[in-house]
Amino acid sequence: MSDWTITQGPLPKQRWRALSPLREHLRDSFWFAPMVAMVLVIVVWLGAEELDVAIVRSLQQEQDYDTLAELLRFADDARSVVNAVSSAMMTFIGVVFSISLVAVQMASGQFTPRVVRIFVRSKITKATFAVFLATFVLTLLVLTTYDSATDPQVVTSVPLVQSVLTLIMVGLSLLLFVMYVNTTLRMMRVSHVIARIAAESFRVAALTPVPSRSEQPPGLGPVTAWVAHEGRAGVLRDVHVARLVRVARAHGVVLRLVPRIGDFVVPGTPVLAVHGGKAPRRGALRRALGVGVERTFHLDLAFGLRQLADIALRALSAAINDPTTAVQALDRVVQLLSALSRRPLDTVVHRDRSGAVRLVQPVPGWGELVDLGLTEVRVCGAGVPQVTRRLMAGLEDLLLLAPEERREPLLRHRELLRQAVERAAGTADERDFALRPDRQGIG
Repeated sequence: MSDWTITQGPLPKQRWRALSPLREHLRDSFWFAPMVAMVLVIVVWLGAEELDVAIVRSLQQEQDYDTLAELLRFADDARSVVNAVSSAMMTFIGVVFSISLVAVQMASGQFTPRVVRIFVRSKITKATFAVFLATFVLTLLVLTTYDSATDPQVVTSVPLVQSVLTLIMVGLSLLLFVMYVNTTLRMMRVSHVIARIAAESFRVAALTPVPSRSEQPPGLGPVTAWVAHEGRAGVLRDVHVARLVRVARAHGVVLRLVPRIGDFVVPGTPVLAVHGGKAPRRGALRRALGVGVERTFHLDLAFGLRQLADIALRALSAAINDPTTAVQALDRVVQLLSALSRRPLDTVVHRDRSGAVRLVQPVPGWGELVDLGLTEVRVCGAGVPQVTRRLMAGLEDLLLLAPEERREPLLRHRELLRQAVERAAGTADERDFALRPDRQGIG
């Protein structure tokens, strides 16, 4: 499945697999891929150097000096190419990634600052940067292996394999550069950014365990202990579910996460409630909760709706005034809400291998998700018929899909939208036009 694929229809039921917080941290960082690429290219260069030495020794033992002389001439010609690549690669890297920084700045100003992480997590961007740096390091290493001797009988090494490897890396760099430019241009288009956000949201929702409808909420009993947050203040980004389940099982207790993913936690405030026993040791809970400076998609069911609402609000601002972009964001908001409309929400229960409940994690409820996706757009777009018509059509669709017990938030938003349009519109005809459901807004 590609980065731009979006799950359609009901969310698939998948077995929960805990995503490693370390893996998510590395995906949000930009240094890991280039460092790994440079280490790998050094290892490959060492192997290529050994092959070159072995080839020269073999030819000298066979006294095939004519072939060795041909290799020396080839290596001398390749040296000029390696010199040119070495001197041009860093300049090329600077030019290419200055374009990337400009693209990030434009996307941050036009959409929302929270979409910058899409550029940081882009696989093709990391691969391009990593291969460029690896190629530059390889050319420096190859230049150090050229032998000043020209006599085939005394030469110790001819960088034949190394030169061929350098040419391959140059070709790979050019290929990745074309793919990088194409991907960057796609990411600067709002429709692809919105599609990427929706795809990430569906991925998080699909990985969240879904209890059966016949399953009753677990009775946890009274709180027997609290675990306070220690360390720096910040946004709760990661919960190491597997570790918390193991700790709870080892201590014979049930842990309940107090803040939700995405909440700002302050040192000293409770983060875990313990039911049925004493609080686990501090060492057992070390690094079970990850705190950062900003929210991520990792386990955060509401973050996608937050970003889509931000894009719609930025588009409706007086500085940009782009209601069509707001409608595109609303399309995805309605899609996400329709997929979640029949899904159990409010809490997620994690069990150990024996089936006993060990961790209870709060997630946003249906009403909270509806308010997050629609409230601010409804308030800011009340005077824009294109937005109000799309909102009305989306609410009508959600009312058809949602079960009876989840219709109240949708009916409330429809009534509030009607009241807002009546205040903003001047005549009855304008009100009727603005409240007419239309999935394209106006078209």
